[in-house]
Parts: sequence; structure tokens; C-alpha cells
Amino acid sequence: MVTTGLRPRGSAVLRLLVVALALAGTLIGALGGAAPASAHAALTGSTPAQGSVVDRAPEQVTLTFSEGVAMGDDSIRVLDPQGKRVDDKKLRNLSSDRVVKYGAGLPPGLRDGTYTVAWQAVSADSHPVAGAFTFSVGAPSKTTAPVAQQEAGGGLVGALYGIARYLAYAGFVLLVGGAAFVVACRPAAALVRSVQRLVVYGWALLAGTTVAMLLLRSPYTGSGDLADVFDLGGLQQVLITKPGAALISRLLLLAAAALFVAVLFGAYARAHEPAGADADSEEQARRRKDLTFGLGFGGVIVATGLAATWAMAEHASTGLQPTVAMPVDVLHLLAVAVWLGGLAALVVSLYWGPPVERTAVRRFSRLAFGSVVVLVATGLYQSWRQVGTWQALTDTTYGRLLLVKVALVVVLVGIAWMSRQWTGRLAEVPAAELRAPEEAEKETEQGTEQEARKEAGKEAGKEDRQEAAKEAEKVTVGASAAAATAGTAPSPAPESGPASKTGPAPESGPASKTGPAPESGASPAPDETPATNGTTPTADDAASPADGTPAPDPARAAQLARQQAALRTARTKRRRDADPERLGLRRSVLAEASVAVVLLVVTTALTATEPARTEAAVKATSGGQSTEAGRPQVLTIPFDTGGPRGKGTARVRLAPGRSGSANTLQLRISDPAGKPMDVPEAKVSFTEKAKKLGPLSVTTRHTGKGQWRASGVQLPVPGKWQLSLVVRTSDIDQVTEIKNVKIGS
Repeated sequence: MVTTGLRPRGSAVLRLLVVALALAGTLIGALGGAAPASAHAALTGSTPAQGSVVDRAPEQVTLTFSEGVAMGDDSIRVLDPQGKRVDDKKLRNLSSDRVVKYGAGLPPGLRDGTYTVAWQAVSADSHPVAGAFTFSVGAPSKTTAPVAQQEAGGGLVGALYGIARYLAYAGFVLLVGGAAFVVACRPAAALVRSVQRLVVYGWALLAGTTVAMLLLRSPYTGSGDLADVFDLGGLQQVLITKPGAALISRLLLLAAAALFVAVLFGAYARAHEPAGADADSEEQARRRKDLTFGLGFGGVIVATGLAATWAMAEHASTGLQPTVAMPVDVLHLLAVAVWLGGLAALVVSLYWGPPVERTAVRRFSRLAFGSVVVLVATGLYQSWRQVGTWQALTDTTYGRLLLVKVALVVVLVGIAWMSRQWTGRLAEVPAAELRAPEEAEKETEQGTEQEARKEAGKEAGKEDRQEAAKEAEKVTVGASAAAATAGTAPSPAPESGPASKTGPAPESGPASKTGPAPESGASPAPDETPATNGTTPTADDAASPADGTPAPDPARAAQLARQQAALRTARTKRRRDADPERLGLRRSVLAEASVAVVLLVVTTALTATEPARTEAAVKATSGGQSTEAGRPQVLTIPFDTGGPRGKGTARVRLAPGRSGSANTLQLRISDPAGKPMDVPEAKVSFTEKAKKLGPLSVTTRHTGKGQWRASGVQLPVPGKWQLSLVVRTSDIDQVTEIKNVKIGS
């Protein structure tokens, strides 16, 4: 049976990963620029209205929002034409059960001119929103206060925060899904290094991004300046908000998750090591069962708590049915993590681990199927809650992103079906190949080292024996020459060959102890060698095992080890690729993981996009139009009648700018210096050419110098109307100006 524990073909893996990362990067780039504009709470009204001209200075400025927001004393600022702040710097909470309204008080006696209202808030689902508008007291002024055009949650800080949010989701998926794969599908994977790294990296990624989001939260919802990341005052304000509390809770739960991971890859992994022959099988089985139950129970609690930190601070916590939506959102996140995180664990097991058992793959297949069922059920509820209508699926950004997510899930399920087919064809791995990966790796390393040392030792021993033989020969020749020079005639050796080798030398009194050994036609025995130092080695002695094996050359041993490891890798790769079932399973699972990367990007983008139901509610409160239609229409019309004092500017305001309701029209005419100017006649009429309506004349009454007013102006249908303004400055000097105006329903 082939093994699956070594690195796959680099080209296939790199191609799929590059495609997945490219698609993810494209989606991040395409969605990242639009994300700051995707407000989750929208301004639905204000008093005074945007662009309005009031006769007297109001006592306060009020803002109405589509959903709950968090605001502070500096959230609403009112600036005079010179840019000086004139409000009382105290936020007024004017909200009721169904209306979200805040205000800022104004001092009495404000001068005439155009005032700017700049506001900033954090919506109930943790996303920042901001905006600005103007209104005039008495008459518009030539100058208005400049307001920095900064998008809430935009810029570098917004981009970093968005990346941190995506990586936090990825870390959660790897941590929860990887641990679930080990406990529920393949306990032996607790001993696989690649799976251990996957889960630990997921924990570290989630912890690091949580800290980063906590530091970035203040500039993300406030100044937008990266230098404010370490502002302790801003951090303190973040900690008392709902998103800050969710991030702190996540860090505390990650501390418990660290203990879970330590037990999972410590005691739990040791309990699943191969037992020896003398091991108590019943005691070992009971210990494994207890650890599995404890880790399963504790893991579910920790994972649920981590998922709840998202549910309590994002879309599910506000809007329609939050008490139902939050538990559903937790189940949705857990299903995503178990499916995609388990898929990642299966990928690293197939490519960088020992052979994966068929039963483990089938367990994960059943677990993934159950996750998909939960994912579909909870996703349907969330889609109904956030979208509301079929039309919103194509008319809103949220709806279009949701369609992309659904398409990716369909593709992922299709690839998973192919993986399931490969799983059904798998043959079981022999028990001999299912050893603990640490043991197998250790044996492999030891075998490689021993073989390398043996090979190197053989070569070194051969060289040492040759050198020793040469030295022994030199010593023997030197000893013979010394004996001949001393003139001591050796006793003749007996003629019997065998006896001459074993018999003792003839005694010759005291001289026999110091004289040379008698010649016997052969080299003397080692214990009879007349060497003065008493330790002259021979070639056989140098090569004798009793003296120890010569130390091998370390460089040569390392080179041989690398060569043998490469040969084993190539041999294992050939065996692995010869198994078409496991090869097909590895490729299909890798394709699933690649699609899952893109799916996670789209899911993150959805959480940063205004829900379609909220967008529809904003349109409904603004007359059916999301931008200029349905709001007070303000037109500035320069004119020149050609006569004396014939130049000037007319300013027309129509509120609320809707069809089927009574509108109020205000007309103000000023001279080139901006001062109110009376004219003999000023008439206004409306025409809708597409429907052949009009002209509908408006009867105005003079209310003051250069000012006219009309009430109850009825425009029967919405659409693009033409406003006709007739200005006469003398008996013969007259001009007609035409402007387009969009009327909402």
C-alpha cells in the first residue's frame, strides 16, 4: 500500500494555491474600496434638513438613524461659516422605542449664514459611519466650513482592520476545524506534526489578529490615524463598547483554548501512541475514552464561546429577531469552521503525514455532510433576515455578494461529492503502515544515520587497515635488522614446520631472556615480539574489532545520509503516485481547500457590507430613492435679464421632494453681491415631458425682501421633472431658466 506522508508534486500544489490566492486578492481589492461606504446604520433624516434655509436659528440639530448607533459628545459637531464649533458639545439622546435619534444643542442668537453639521457614529453591528450636511439660517453665506472628506473606516487603518478581520476568521476556522478533525475523525492525527502545526498556527493567528483589532479599533472608528493605535485613552474607550468587550472575551477564551491544545497534543496524543506488548489494553482504552469525552465537551464550549464573540457584535446582534439570529449565527460559524477547518487538516494529513486510514476519511465525509446541512439551514434564515426580497438579491451589493457566496458553496459541494467518490474506492491501509508518525520518523532518522555511519566507517576502516599494515611491516623489518647487527646467532629452528610455530624457544640460561628469538621461518607471535616498548601493533591488530571501529568522517556520513534520504523519498513518491485512488483524493481535497479560501474572503466581505434589508429601509424612509431623489431638492440658478440690475442668482428649495404629497417651495433671489434682491415678478412651473404633464404653475407669495414661498405644491408622479423659473427685472427685461429636478415617490 502506498504512503501519503511526503511532499507532493510542487507544481500541482502551487498552481492551485496561486489561483486561490489570486482570486482572494482580486476579491479583496475589488471589495476593499467599497467596504467603507457600506454603512450598516444610515442617516434617514435630520432637523434642520439637508440644504434647508430656516428663518430662525434652531435650538438644536437632530439626526435620525435607521438602526441603533453609539455616539459620544464629539459625535455631532456644528460649525459656523468660519469653521468655528458652535454647538454645546453635549450629546442629547432623543431615541424612543422605534426611533433612533440624537441631537446637539445650539446657542441662541446665531448669525445668518450656512452652517455645517459633521457627524460620526458606530453602528450596532460594530461598523463606523459618518457624514456631513449643511443648512442655512436666514440666507446662505458665500463661505462654508471645510470638512475633511474622510470615509468612516477607510484609509490605511480601514484596510489593516479588514485584513485583520479576514485573518481572524481564518484562524478560527483552522483552530476549531483542525481540533474537531483530530477528536472526531482521526485521533492518530494528534501525533502528526503537520496537523499539530495547523492547529497551533490557527490559535496564534486568531490571538494575534484579536490583539491587532483591539489596538486598531480606536483609530478605525475615530480619527483614522495609524499613530493613534497606541493611544491609551482611545483604547480605554474601546474597552467599554460592545465590540471591545467581544474582543476581550475572545482573548480570555483563547487562553482556555491554549490549555485545550496543550492537552490535545500532549496527554491525548500520548494516549494514542502504539501500545507495547505488556500494556494494559483496558486501562489504555478507558483513558482514551475519558480524554476524548473531556476534550469533546470542553472543545464545544470553547468553540461556541469564540463564535459568540462575532455574533454578539456584528449583524446578528441588531435588526430583525436578534434573539434568534445570534444562536443561528453561532451555529453557522461552527458549521463553517468544522467543514473548512477539517478540510484543511485533511489536506495536510494527506500531503505531509503518514497514510490516512479509509475510516478516518469516511468519518470526516459524514461530519462534513452534517456541517453542510447546518450551513444551508442557517444560511437560508440569515439570507431571509438580511435580504428580505428576491429583488434585493440583484439590486443591492449585499444580495450580489450573497449570490457569489452561494455559487462558491455549490462548487465546493460539487468537488466534495467527487472527493466522496474517491473515498469509496479507497482500500484500507495495512496496519504495518499505520505506525505513529513520530516513531516512524525516529526510526527513519536512526536508520539513515546508522547506515551512513556504517558506510563511512567501512571506508575509514579500510584506509586505517592499510596504514596499519604498512607500519607493522616497517617495525618487523627494523627488528630483524637490529638483530643481525648485534651479531647474535639465533638457534636453528626445528625442521618440523608446525612445531616451530607453537613450540617454546630453547632455554639458554639468563641470556635466553634477553637474546633474540630463534628463527622459525615466520614472523614471531605477538606475545613473543622482542620489542622494547612491548606494544608493537601488526596489521591484523589494527583492523581487529576488539580495538573499536574507526570514527567515520562526519562530512562523508552527512552526504551519504542525504543521498539515502533522497532515494527513499523518490521510492516512496513512486509508490504513492502509483495509487490512483489516493492520488485522486488528494487532488480533489486540495481543490476544495482552494475554493474554501475564496469563499472565506466573500464571507468576510459580507460581514462588512450593509444588509439589503437595511438598505431598503433607508430607501423607504427617503421616498424610494437611495441618493438625491426623495430628499429636499435645492437648485441654484444664475440668471441675467440683460437690463440694469438684471444679473443675480435664484435659489429654489423643494421639500420633501416627493410625489403625491404636499411640497413646500422656497425661492430666494440675490444680487451678485449675495444680498437679497426684489424683482417685479418671479414665476415657477414644473413639466414632466415623458408623461406629457404640465406645465404645472406654482403660485408663490412674497414673504420678505428677495424671498417667496409656496405651500401644497403637488407633483402627481415621480420621475425627472423640469423646473422653469421666469424672472423679470423691469417692464421689458425678462429671462426664463430651466433646470432638471428628480422627484421621488
